[in-house]
Amino acid sequence: MKGSRVSSHVGGKSGPGGLDRRTFVAWFSATGLGGTLFPGVLWARAQQAGIVNKEVVAEAEKVAGLEFSDAEREMMVQGLNSDVAAYDMLRTVDIPNSVPPAFVFRPGSERQEPAVASRPMRVSPAPTVARPGNLEEVAFWPVTHLAALVRAHQVTSVELTEMYLARLERYGPRLEAVITLTEDRALSLARRADEEIAAGRYRGPLHGIPWGAKDLVAVKGYPTTWGARPYADRLLDVDATVVEKLDDAGAVLVAKLTLGALAQGDVWFGGRTRNPWKIDQGSSGSSAGSAASTVAGLVGFALGTETMGSIVSPASRCGATGHRPTFGHVSRTGAMALSWTMDKIGVLGRSAEDCALVLDAVHGADGVDPAARSVGFNWDAARDLSRLRVGYFESAFQADHQGKALDDASLQVLRGLGVDLVPVELPGAFPLSALRIILSAEAAAAFDELTRSGRDDLLVQQRPGSWPNTFRTARLIPAVEYIQANRVRTMVMRAMGTTMEGIDVLATPSFGGGRNDSVLLMTNLTGHPATVVPNGFTEEGTPSSISFIGRLWGDADTLRVAKAYQDVTDFNRRVPPLFAV
Repeated sequence: MKGSRVSSHVGGKSGPGGLDRRTFVAWFSATGLGGTLFPGVLWARAQQAGIVNKEVVAEAEKVAGLEFSDAEREMMVQGLNSDVAAYDMLRTVDIPNSVPPAFVFRPGSERQEPAVASRPMRVSPAPTVARPGNLEEVAFWPVTHLAALVRAHQVTSVELTEMYLARLERYGPRLEAVITLTEDRALSLARRADEEIAAGRYRGPLHGIPWGAKDLVAVKGYPTTWGARPYADRLLDVDATVVEKLDDAGAVLVAKLTLGALAQGDVWFGGRTRNPWKIDQGSSGSSAGSAASTVAGLVGFALGTETMGSIVSPASRCGATGHRPTFGHVSRTGAMALSWTMDKIGVLGRSAEDCALVLDAVHGADGVDPAARSVGFNWDAARDLSRLRVGYFESAFQADHQGKALDDASLQVLRGLGVDLVPVELPGAFPLSALRIILSAEAAAAFDELTRSGRDDLLVQQRPGSWPNTFRTARLIPAVEYIQANRVRTMVMRAMGTTMEGIDVLATPSFGGGRNDSVLLMTNLTGHPATVVPNGFTEEGTPSSISFIGRLWGDADTLRVAKAYQDVTDFNRRVPPLFAV
């Protein structure tokens, strides 16, 4: 491992007054005056250190897209040198990834406040099920059916857990989808579930159901690797809030699943996670293992996360049903931070109702994540579709794009359900791609120490678009432009709020008819929920998908429309042949 990239001398040399950078910072810190130090004294000492001069300023102007006069540069040198000293002081503070900045993103306009009332969850009637002769056949059953087996005492949680653990051991290496099996913890929880159910203490539809966690979610006693080699052996002595909530629901964690390193793509430190339908193809990411393992029948359901497509993309590639909740619906305490204003924890399952059951268990504030809010979820599996106003992203469906025929067929299915589809256009007057600097800047801050230490060289992916290079280039994003980008983001949120005023759910090609900026990036920036479901198969035999975007806090509505679509199609119930029983 190479040493730190941050030199204690500028250019490896002392300043003109013989005061090197490290000595200057030590002196500055030792004064105890910090920002109240007399500017004239600080500037004089900073200039003596020779850290920044007007030639450096002239070069930096090119990155900022500005041009100053020579006199203005001369004046700026003093303040910039004091800034450099302040940066070094900040770097003496150990800031864990779990510490958020002193601001909180709230989706919606200033006037929008969600209703907080909660109603009892209304689930579908329990299906009539019978234990098959070969228990492994239930590996692909949805949670709703597994729960009926467990509650009827036709199968024990221990039996289910052992069956899924065996499949994880058998198929996990082929998919490159598993980082750590949590076998001891799982069997202990399964035994507890069986004892409680036998005694009549049934906790609900997740009781005794095995599940998997994307390995950026902390679980006490097991490594939390974030899919990245620098953290491969790291233990966090805490359970994430979502883990605690699923424990309380009686669910059984059986494995920590792969993610692209630091939540990018499907390449992790142990390989590349595979698509169960096409084993020579990556599963997409970053919730790579969560999507692949669910579809391959290795877990009953899985948790994933999305910042800018990390649930929608692998769910689409692998044929999972995925739900990205409204920003702030689920606490992220104990999960890796990548972007404090964009990260969301969601669900990968085999049906929309499975996702609803899990979201019902994990949503709500915990008093730790400042962005998490307690807002009613209110799932009603029987809600009348005629009471929902459903729109469709007209120009995206009309555009020539991959999967157009399947997307058009999905609209026909919805119309066949009696849904009166309203044509809608999303706001198009904003430079959405420019707002990516919000994610880049926040991610670079989250992994500041990784970049400065040089340990980013340990990450497998080292391409121009990979995190190591993104983190480095983000160091040069001006703070003013980051704030300006967020101001534009406010304008986008207002415009999106206006667009959604007339509808409850928006049907759209998952990737906007090839226009990614218009759907995936926009709705992740605005914090809107999305449910993505398989809607057919390509000529290669791989899945395609359609997405349903909801109003803020309208997660139950998107899932209801998705459930109605799945009730009359079978794409989510198909099994990849390589993993069939």
